[in-house]
Amino acid sequence: MFETIARDLLLERTDHTLELYEGSGSNWRLIKSGTPGNLGSFEDVLFANSEMQDSPVVVALAPNFRENGCTIGLGFVDLTKRVLGMAEFLDDSHFTNVESALVALGCKECLLPTESGKSSESRMLHDALTKCGVMLTERKKSEYKTRDLVQDLGRLVKGSIEPVRDLVSGFEVAPCALGALLSYAELLADESNYGNYTLQRYNLDSYMRLDSAAMRSLNVLESKTDANKNFSLFGLMNRTCTAGMGKRLLHMWLKQPLLDSCIRLPYIKSALERYDGEFSLMMKKRYLEPLELWTDDDHLNKFIGLVEAAVDLDQLENGEYMISSNYDSTLSKLKEQQESLESQIHNLHRQTANDLDLPIDKALKLDKGTQFGHVFRITKKEEPKIRKKLSTQFIVLETRKDGVKFTNTKLKKLGDQYQKILEEYKNCQKELVFESLAGLLSELDVLQSFADLASSCPTPYTRPDITSMEEGDIILEGSRHPCVEAQDWVNFIPNDWPNMGGKSTFIRQVAVNILMAQVGSFVPCDKASISVRDCIFARVGAGDCQLRGVSTFMQEMLETASILKGATDKSLIIIDELGRGTSTYDGFGLAWAICEHIVELIKAPTLFATHFHELTALALENVNDDPQRNIVGVANYHVSAHIDSSTRKLTMLYKVEPGACDQSFGIHVAEFANFPASVVALAREKAEELEDFSPSAIHLADATKEAGTKRKRDFELDEVSKGAARARQFLEAFADLPLETMDKMQALQEIRKLKDDLESDAKSYGWLQQFL
Repeated sequence: MFETIARDLLLERTDHTLELYEGSGSNWRLIKSGTPGNLGSFEDVLFANSEMQDSPVVVALAPNFRENGCTIGLGFVDLTKRVLGMAEFLDDSHFTNVESALVALGCKECLLPTESGKSSESRMLHDALTKCGVMLTERKKSEYKTRDLVQDLGRLVKGSIEPVRDLVSGFEVAPCALGALLSYAELLADESNYGNYTLQRYNLDSYMRLDSAAMRSLNVLESKTDANKNFSLFGLMNRTCTAGMGKRLLHMWLKQPLLDSCIRLPYIKSALERYDGEFSLMMKKRYLEPLELWTDDDHLNKFIGLVEAAVDLDQLENGEYMISSNYDSTLSKLKEQQESLESQIHNLHRQTANDLDLPIDKALKLDKGTQFGHVFRITKKEEPKIRKKLSTQFIVLETRKDGVKFTNTKLKKLGDQYQKILEEYKNCQKELVFESLAGLLSELDVLQSFADLASSCPTPYTRPDITSMEEGDIILEGSRHPCVEAQDWVNFIPNDWPNMGGKSTFIRQVAVNILMAQVGSFVPCDKASISVRDCIFARVGAGDCQLRGVSTFMQEMLETASILKGATDKSLIIIDELGRGTSTYDGFGLAWAICEHIVELIKAPTLFATHFHELTALALENVNDDPQRNIVGVANYHVSAHIDSSTRKLTMLYKVEPGACDQSFGIHVAEFANFPASVVALAREKAEELEDFSPSAIHLADATKEAGTKRKRDFELDEVSKGAARARQFLEAFADLPLETMDKMQALQEIRKLKDDLESDAKSYGWLQQFL
């Protein structure tokens, strides 16, 4: 029972602190405390019967609000992997970069200064963090300090303090966040942490950016509501990752897709080469031969060079196999201490030879062995000459045929110090090997899983041609949605034609294929050429966020605002059903303006699924000769279906075809759901009074639809164009209002003035007047 409660509070809900007390009566004391980001005290309970699939990360933010934007200082700690990191970046008013960083790092808990909750910017930051599902923990501003930070990190981090000092000095506000994090996690209180952490700079521009909406919309990670593991991309791609470290690495890769044009594909080739099953010939022709172009045959020479660089060749002469000290800063430091002790031992050897009046190396030798360490040795022939001094100034260790071994307090002390340094060196190099081996085994685990997925699906995956961002191509032939086709009850029709109606699956699968390619996997296509994308934005569905006081429509608008603020022409945008949470006219107006903004200003490849059939008229804006407009690259497609004329049965054809949709099937679905016949008849009657799905009907008076069944719109093209321009001007003026700094009365006055001006101007535009 306790394990179930602990897992629910710390792993599922991620917004609670769990404390465990013991005692009786009025005498109780705290013995354990845990948060979603710091599970340490409860790991034995949480993972007694299951492995940790994703290592929790605690992040501290130090926001610096300015008139022209906001600088975010970020510090993070992964207590499982013992990694500390810092980042610093500019962000917009919707904090899209913060959200992307928290998603990529797998943040479970976020620290903020207590005073930061008072301003409007801070409230928006709190909202952005809540969207990510992280636990917010406020800390005193006094904890955000950098005093003694370098020295504290020097104790925690492996190696010398100079690289730490150089890294910290390169940031302005991030060290404050890291200072608060060290205080909160109490890392210095546990001496086992000393010298075991690594410190790194986190660069937001090294990975594709994914916000929480995209992760949720694309089902990237597992959810407790999934009916089976193949519902999520992680569950589907986790084919052979049996160890926890492989699962954690797959988690990280899915949250941090690469931006390199040559990704992890060559490694998958090695896994496929070892396949010898019944499909081995197909594997060779379909995968291995094309991949030969990407391989380098000079592996052996590279391996020899690696050995020469990694192994200390000087120590080989002494029969010791050591990693070169140049390989690691800690090893280098230990090597310096070792050489200093060796120099002192050799000096003592010379001094002792002089004191005993014996030729150095000929009569008095310096030996090093496993039993006694460093010792002096003389032959039995020389022993009588110095017997008196041996008995008074030295300690005889052993007398054998080959001579007498002896030492003194100085040599023993130096020898013990040398052995201690040598053991530290061996332990350090062992850790380096184990760390590298653990990383390699994790990568091997994940890549083997990718290879298994690519070769064992009913329709094998293909290797995508990854091109640079500047190319701008997204070509997917015979594309499929990997999670949908993996369901047992689905016979998937490739989606360069698509499923249910198919449009949501169609637009998501494009994003999923690109994500898989940039993670380093083959993709479910017959052929794929994909230019690297810097970000994937997804606005797919919306639910009420009642705990945050956010309605469905407001959530939709917040997510869309993040897209408009953060997207570039190198991004991918997918939007499904925008503007359905408000009135039809408001929703259509917003959808039109957003589409136009994306096309004219952002120019990112976008897939926009909608039931606003009037929105298809945007494609006709291409014909306008207005030099200030740039509506190009808009095309309409629809998902086809067939209605049997005799049975009126609706059959989805799962095919995307050019052109706007000429009919809606909502009433047919209601009929299929056994609505009362009278309701269906009345619905059909009212729909026929209002419907006109022809894009040209918005612009042209002579719509080519059958008279009496459609409502014609007799507006001239010029009137529509001017009315749309005035509507756009109103929306832009509204967007520029500084509502965050206005009180309620000021805001109402400004909005009323904009509304009155619009209504006054609308008298000149009949097309615009119908929306007011």
